[in-house]
Amino acid sequence: MTVLPSSTSASPPSTPITRFHRTRLMQIWRSAGWPCKDGLEIDLLAAGLISLHIAPDGCETLRLTDEGIRTLARARQRSVRALSLHDRLGQKFAAQLLASGRIVWTELSLRAVIDTVPMGDVVPPAATADAPANNTPAMAPLWTEDDHAAAARAAANVWRMARPDLFSVRNTSVPAYLQPMVHEVKASRADLLSDLRHDAKRQAYQWLCEECYYVFPAGIAEPDEIPEHFGIWVLRGSVEDGRFELLRPARHNRCTLPFSVWMALCKATPLRSDDDVAQTHLGEPDPPATDAPTTPP
Repeated sequence: MTVLPSSTSASPPSTPITRFHRTRLMQIWRSAGWPCKDGLEIDLLAAGLISLHIAPDGCETLRLTDEGIRTLARARQRSVRALSLHDRLGQKFAAQLLASGRIVWTELSLRAVIDTVPMGDVVPPAATADAPANNTPAMAPLWTEDDHAAAARAAANVWRMARPDLFSVRNTSVPAYLQPMVHEVKASRADLLSDLRHDAKRQAYQWLCEECYYVFPAGIAEPDEIPEHFGIWVLRGSVEDGRFELLRPARHNRCTLPFSVWMALCKATPLRSDDDVAQTHLGEPDPPATDAPTTPP
């Protein structure tokens, strides 16, 4: 195999190494190293962070140099130090969800229905002695043939944007088995109490999932302070070496993910565990077969 030497100049590269370069370094580290032949690779080759390998059959691959590995390590250490307690707590619980076989997203913005009101100019009947008032608003039908009724139905729904800390589903191809979950991470008591005061926010979470949980360090709140339909996970110990404990399971409600949520999930990138198996070499020969007995059974 031929290895083309990377730049050995002692002067710093003319192009600064940005987060896009570091992202490409991580992609090369995790993959088989197939070159893209773009400007980012030119910068990385010139900076001596990667090297180009040419196999006897002419196949080109990229490998990180020692300096490239050190660059990734320094960036990772800076990222860890910059994370807040809330972020580190969320990352730790996301790792637990990934280990349990779930697909996890963060930083989603999802539209959710939080309430319904009487449609447009449809006036509810007045209460009488024979027909007492019904204060429960009715959900409008999903499909109508009348454009005016459709517009009234759209106006009847009260929407808000929900941004759950962690949104996850089971790794399954059967929609009925997805079991969508929302986990809200709270690092302080003040943050938790502020969230509990926003009833519309909690309604939006419940509309998007079958089970909703609060995740916070132990001692921040007692279970009876959290509405009973929410589950509770607490962290025992520090973020670095502590363990999560389930204090109360969430109330389970059947939920079919709306089309808008599916579209948001398709556009977003789920989290990836560091323990995922890296991409194997394309065209890699199959492992040699073990010696099989020549005598038939």
